Amino acid sequence: MIMTRLASTLLLLLLLAGCKERQRAIVVSKIKQASKLATTETVIDKIVFGTSDKRLLGIIRLNQARFAAKSTAIIKSGVDLNKLEPDDIKIEGNRIDIELPHVEVINFSYPFKLFDIDESITQDKFLNDIDIYDQENFYRLAEIDIRNNLKYTGIQKATEEKTRLLMEGLLKNLGYEEIYISFKASGQLIPEVEMNETEPE
Repeated sequence: MIMTRLASTLLLLLLLAGCKERQRAIVVSKIKQASKLATTETVIDKIVFGTSDKRLLGIIRLNQARFAAKSTAIIKSGVDLNKLEPDDIKIEGNRIDIELPHVEVINFSYPFKLFDIDESITQDKFLNDIDIYDQENFYRLAEIDIRNNLKYTGIQKATEEKTRLLMEGLLKNLGYEEIYISFKASGQLIPEVEMNETEPE
């Protein structure tokens, strides 16, 4: 009799464990299907300004050429839901706790076609022209500045909010009533670039 009860208890535990694993598998599958929806696109306009000094003997400044242009960066950020691990999801009845991966930049675009030179400020000087190489350098430095300051723009928070709303709607449709969503603290929005890494040799 005792053995029968023990066997029944073990069978019930195995069934419950199997049920939880199936629930987790369904949740993981549905979340990964929504991966492409959990993204935010941000457009950042930046004024590019640069100068080129013409110096005598490298000391006395003879004149200064100026360059100014408007540029635009397009950033797509999101959560790579394919990085979701089984331990990131905890299910207890109608309650679910999910720790999502850190928000990261999926695509960073700084298109040349959106560069707009401001002719009213841009000005060459005698024997001191702003050439295409100077312009490329100014744009490159502006791009680095945008990349390295993305963490201060609110992109991460906006993407987390959008992802949270999406996940809550998805999980409510799966029957969960208590939903707790957090994001992993470790991770980088976008790899930063040191200025000296881009210096021409």
